[in-house]
Amino acid sequence: MQMVLLTALGVGGATVFGALLGFAFKNIPHRFADLMLSFAAGIMLAAAVLGLIVPSVEYGGKYGLVITVVGIFAGAVCMSLMDKLVPHLHRLVGGDIEAHNNRNLSKVLLFVTAIAIHNLPEGIAAGVSFGSGNVNEALLIAGGIALQNIPEGMIIIGPMLAAGVKPGRTFVCALATGLVEVVGTLLGYGAVSLASVVLPFALAFAGGTMLYVVSDEMVLETHGDGSERGATYTLLAGFCLMLVSDVLLG
Repeated sequence: MQMVLLTALGVGGATVFGALLGFAFKNIPHRFADLMLSFAAGIMLAAAVLGLIVPSVEYGGKYGLVITVVGIFAGAVCMSLMDKLVPHLHRLVGGDIEAHNNRNLSKVLLFVTAIAIHNLPEGIAAGVSFGSGNVNEALLIAGGIALQNIPEGMIIIGPMLAAGVKPGRTFVCALATGLVEVVGTLLGYGAVSLASVVLPFALAFAGGTMLYVVSDEMVLETHGDGSERGATYTLLAGFCLMLVSDVLLG
C-alpha cells in the first residue's frame, strides 16, 4: 500500500511539477511541448497495451478476450461521455482563450476543470495496474501517465495568468488537478483489491480510457501545425522505450 501511495503522489505531483515549469518558462516553444506530449503518448500507448490490455486477456481465462474487448469499449465510451460534458485540451486550448484573455476567464476555469476531471480515470488506470500484482508493470504505467501530466501541468499556467488569475491561485488550481489523480489512483487500487474478480474488466477499462486519451487528446493536440512527422517519430520513440523497459524489467 505504501508503494501505491507514493506512486499516486508521484503521478499527481507530475502535474504540479509541470505547473512549476510553466511558471519558470512562460514562453516554452509550442513545438517542444508537442514533442514532449507525443513522447508521453507513445509511452501511454505501450503502457495501455502491454500493461493493461494484454494482462486483462490473460487474467480473464476462458472469456478473457470478450471481457477485454467489452472493457476497452466501456472505458472509451466513458471518456467520450465525459468529453461531451466537459471538453478537454484540444477544444479549449488555443485561440479562444489566448485571444480574448480576461473576457474568457470562465473558459479558462472550464479548461482547468476539464483537466481535473480527465485526470480521475488516468489515476484509476494507475491504481488498477497495481491490482494485477506486477509492480514493475504498474510503475511503468504510472511513469507514462506522470510523464504525460508534466506538459499538461505546463499548459494550465499560461492561459490562467493571461486571464488575470493571480499566480498563487493558479498554482492552487494546478495542485488540485494533481490531487484528483492521487484520489483516482487510490480508488482504482482499492476497488480491485476489494474485488479481484473484476480485475480483467478493470484492466481493460483502464486500458480503454488510456487509448482514448492518447488518440482523442494527445495525438490530436500534437498534429495539425506542420510538425506531424516529428510528433509521430517521437511517439514511436516513447512506445519503443516502454517496450524495451517492459521486456527488460518484466
